[in-house]
Amino acid sequence: MTTSDVSRFDESHMNMDTYLAPIEKPQGMMMRLVYKMSKRQFGKVLTPLKMVYARLPLAFGEFVSKIAKLDKKLTLPLETVLLVREQVARINVCEFCMDIGRAYTIHSRLNEAKFDALGEYRTSPQFSEGERALLDYVTELT
Repeated sequence: MTTSDVSRFDESHMNMDTYLAPIEKPQGMMMRLVYKMSKRQFGKVLTPLKMVYARLPLAFGEFVSKIAKLDKKLTLPLETVLLVREQVARINVCEFCMDIGRAYTIHSRLNEAKFDALGEYRTSPQFSEGERALLDYVTELT
């Protein structure tokens, strides 16, 4: 490749749009319902719905609904459930998941300082030994 070839290559790739366009109007009836529910609950259709979930097969939605049903059977305190989810989201660097977790924390009036200290759960006095053990386990699994 010559210098001019590299230059043309760089210019052609700089003009490429590397991001997926959001799906503003989904095709399926189920996804249109999900969009409507998101708009009602959050005042807008959440970006992950438009970018990711609208592109997934319908079976994935069924899988998510089964997880939601299992969630209702959990006997752990809400704070513990949200701490576990927040830790998994932090490890996976899912900023959307972290934002939603924070919203639930605020909405449920849980101890935000504890969630802020999650990065130091092993040494923070905010966490019990049981919580530390659970978070160690979740960290290892993730």
